[in-house]
Amino acid sequence: MQIRRALAFLVLLAACGASGGPLARIHSAAGTVDVVLVVADTPDARTRGLMSRKHLPRGRGMLFVFDEEEDHEFWMKNTLIPLDMIFIAADGRIVGVAAEATPLSTAAVGVGHPSRFVLEVPGGWAARRGIKAGDRVELVAVRLP
Repeated sequence: MQIRRALAFLVLLAACGASGGPLARIHSAAGTVDVVLVVADTPDARTRGLMSRKHLPRGRGMLFVFDEEEDHEFWMKNTLIPLDMIFIAADGRIVGVAAEATPLSTAAVGVGHPSRFVLEVPGGWAARRGIKAGDRVELVAVRLP
């Protein structure tokens, strides 16, 4: 009987989107969507990012957490997959989306607006979800410096 209860609880958690870990809850005109996060909140983790990964599952992403709100730019050197970069201000407002960043490119990718966070998700994901500048992001279970 305990095993059935445990399984029912796990199914309920999965259905509710509860990961137990950090996530970004994005609120847009198209609805609300959760992204399960790996958090890059140290200089080494931010430098490494998603380099050398061959796949990023749907519903997953990497959140870059910076100490200061600045006009951040990224490059895709050693990054093998196209990514959307969602730039987020300290107040949770999306200030821009750099869509379909080119793998292995050393060109600077940014949006020309200050951000405190950058969320990387699979390329094309933001457009498919209707996510754009002005939408809001709620960070759940993310420890901030």
